[in-house]
Amino acid sequence: MAIMHVVAGVLLDTAGRVLLAQRPTGKHLAGMWEFPGGKLESGEAPQAGLARELHEELDIRVEPSGIAPLTRVPWSYGERELLLDAWWVHAWQGAPRSVEGQALQWRHPRDIEPAQLAPADREILRAVALSSRPQRV
Repeated sequence: MAIMHVVAGVLLDTAGRVLLAQRPTGKHLAGMWEFPGGKLESGEAPQAGLARELHEELDIRVEPSGIAPLTRVPWSYGERELLLDAWWVHAWQGAPRSVEGQALQWRHPRDIEPAQLAPADREILRAVALSSRPQRV
């Protein structure tokens, strides 16, 4: 079984909140919340894939100097094996908006109920809680 490489961005605003997106109806884990991102294309570097995904989903431009690695989460959903590569995103251009119709919400990490997150994203939330946060620039 091939491992799917997925990137996720932990967008951090000046109030210390992170952005969550709700998985749409008809997709795996529909209705659960996740950190925005998506699958890497063949041969794509994680930073480039993250910038592309966040532009496609949120209509923002990520500053290359404004991202930093957070955690890597190997995960199995039974029929799906994935490597979830999560990055702090603390510099971008534009205001995040839902391009694909998914619900978005800014939340303080301490106020996020892990059970509302897709299971692999719970590990990202755990890493957020354990790490020192970069400053939004």
